[in-house]
Amino acid sequence: MPLRAATSLLSPVRMSTVQELLLLPLALLALQVCLCHGACVEVDSDTEAVAHEGFKLGCISCKMRGEVKANASVNWYFKASDEDEFSHLYSYKNKVGEVIDTRFYGRLDWNGSKNTEDLQDGSIYILNVTYNDTGTYKCIFNRILMYTDYEFQTSPNKTIVINVVPKMTRGMASILSEVMMYVSVIGLQFWLVVEMIYCYRKISAAGEEALRESAAEYLAIASESKDNCAGVQVAE
Repeated sequence: MPLRAATSLLSPVRMSTVQELLLLPLALLALQVCLCHGACVEVDSDTEAVAHEGFKLGCISCKMRGEVKANASVNWYFKASDEDEFSHLYSYKNKVGEVIDTRFYGRLDWNGSKNTEDLQDGSIYILNVTYNDTGTYKCIFNRILMYTDYEFQTSPNKTIVINVVPKMTRGMASILSEVMMYVSVIGLQFWLVVEMIYCYRKISAAGEEALRESAAEYLAIASESKDNCAGVQVAE
């Protein structure tokens, strides 16, 4: 009877502890996702555009220290395959973009960082690509890093060679990369499930052990109390 009473008293405590321990890995995982959401990753732009379709010219320049405030503008330059010099193509500054090259009027739009002057993504999007868009594109960031006591100016740049084709062709490297990406995602999900099952079993075993120890302690206290009561009665 005392053992049953101890079990019933400790069960809510045990369930609450186990639930908290099980929710801890999920909370840490959610925190990691939140922290990684705003991360900047430099990804190379595609280099093969399809005629008469849209195409994104990617240009990402991440700050070395994300906590440092900065102000940046982006300028794009274009050199056609039959030209020798670059011409100013596009400018984005103070959240306003301007198409400068008349060959791209009505066909070019900003596709980078939104609602901020701390630009890290300077990508642009070309509508209705033509074969005349084949050539070399250069993206230049003009960034001012604002530290506590001084400012530092830097001008990272990227050069992209674009080839316009009538139909998209996928290389073997692209196919293998996509397959490896899906394999990695599935593998990580499987590992996470196995880890959660392992943690659940370990926590359950620890809970059972704690329950047995608490029940034994409860019985010892009850037995001692009973002996004390018997001693008092004999003395009387």
